Amino acid sequence: MAWPLVKLIPKKTHFGFVRFAFFASFVSIALVLASFGSMISAGYRASPIALYEQATGSPLDRVGAVLNRGFNLGIDFTGGTLLEIHAPEPINIEHLREVMHPLDTREIQVQGFQDPHNAMVRLPPQETEGDAAMERARAAIQEAVPGVTFGRAEAVGPKVSGELFINSLISLGLAMILVMAYIWLRFDFQFGVGAVLSLFHDAILTLGIFSFFRIEFTLPVIAALLTVIGYSMNDTVVVFDRMRENFRKYKQMPPGEVIDLSINETLSRTMMTIGTVLIASLALYIWGGETMRAFAICMLFGTVVATYSSIYIAAPALPMFGDRPGRPTKPKSGLMARGAASE
Repeated sequence: MAWPLVKLIPKKTHFGFVRFAFFASFVSIALVLASFGSMISAGYRASPIALYEQATGSPLDRVGAVLNRGFNLGIDFTGGTLLEIHAPEPINIEHLREVMHPLDTREIQVQGFQDPHNAMVRLPPQETEGDAAMERARAAIQEAVPGVTFGRAEAVGPKVSGELFINSLISLGLAMILVMAYIWLRFDFQFGVGAVLSLFHDAILTLGIFSFFRIEFTLPVIAALLTVIGYSMNDTVVVFDRMRENFRKYKQMPPGEVIDLSINETLSRTMMTIGTVLIASLALYIWGGETMRAFAICMLFGTVVATYSSIYIAAPALPMFGDRPGRPTKPKSGLMARGAASE
């Protein structure tokens, strides 16, 4: 039996997407620049020059320190000790912070959840072994919170956390390079450029949201980013495949009209796909708990941005690099000119 709400989605649409592509490109460029600005200014909360001067080491180390301040990095990337606690009575977060502060001269984070009976304590990297620091933290918490029970407990060293951060960035970069190679081989160079512009746009805007709103950046967020890249590619490939068919079928139709036709023909499929992903991500955000919230936020925002970019970034960018993707009609004027013999 078909889902009743599917009937509300029109089978054929005639939206003119390409005519708004020029305006959408300026909006996207502004948002990408704003995201970069947030990453180098700790979410517009500090001067990047002051952050650079406060850092120590070589110029490259200082730049890395500025970028690290751009995100609210989780324990996976900063190192330290993390404890989740539960108490039969509501936890006094302020009192717990006062009790935990003497354990270390550096910042200690005590975060409350929506449920007042639960909280999370995160200590910065310790000079001694992580197990010893965790035992001291447990003793202080037991003294401050009667009847407390401990849940998840993690201790990550700074060396391991640094390797995780570097490997995460490498995995994101390799994913984008492999996607470009796949699109280039399956379709054409123009399609590959459009796909990479779309992926770059999606990744930077999603990172900008995490930087500006200081949402904790953890390894599950990296997994969500890779998932968003995969979703973006899936949506883009579907549109590109229909465009390639229509460019061969309507040889005399202007490229802009072919792009609009292709997007409209795949629009119902796109809407159903994004609706399914958003429903699942929203359920994770509401009922997934605090540990899954950042993952869900990345999926919610990234999926919307990926859908937008496949329509207004990847597809409209194709005519910029040739007259007709896959079948250039003016071989000498397009970037992908192949010569008259290819006709």
